[in-house]
Amino acid sequence: MQGKNKHKEQDIEKNEEIISDETVNITESEETAAEQESTDELSKLKSEIEELKDKYLRLYSDFDNYKRRTTKERIDLFKMAGQDVLKSLIPVMDDFERAEKAFETSTDAASLAEGVKLVSSKLRSTLEQQGLKSYSSIGENFDADLHEAITKIPAPSNDLKGKIVDEVEKGYKLQDKVIRFAKVIIGE
Repeated sequence: MQGKNKHKEQDIEKNEEIISDETVNITESEETAAEQESTDELSKLKSEIEELKDKYLRLYSDFDNYKRRTTKERIDLFKMAGQDVLKSLIPVMDDFERAEKAFETSTDAASLAEGVKLVSSKLRSTLEQQGLKSYSSIGENFDADLHEAITKIPAPSNDLKGKIVDEVEKGYKLQDKVIRFAKVIIGE
């Protein structure tokens, strides 16, 4: 019986070794599978990061190109902003040249004065078409948003105290924005 027990003990030991080897093999295969999964997941994350980097670089490049293009367009706009105004003033310049020639040959002062008035009227009309308008200030209350006070003088009458008595230079607005303040004299 002792031989049978010994033989059973050896069989049990062999079975335990086989079970432990299988457990080690199962554990190793589970670890290998887990490593494979984490490697796959890591490679997916790396490819996703590369894709996001690529998108970011493309977006940054597009934005940089947009900034350069809009800056260039803005510079071109500033260069050409006065083009329409200058084109409209060319005929007035032509009229002034004709008036200069008339001054050289004509002796009739009245017709020359009439010609200069016509050219002046044409210039004023052209500038008004472009949005430039003058504004009158005499008799108005002083407004620092529209006027620049040069000096104060004694008011000729009581109703002109604190009001504009004289205008040295007219004020001008372009599309309702003051581009030159009227230089005025205020009564005190």
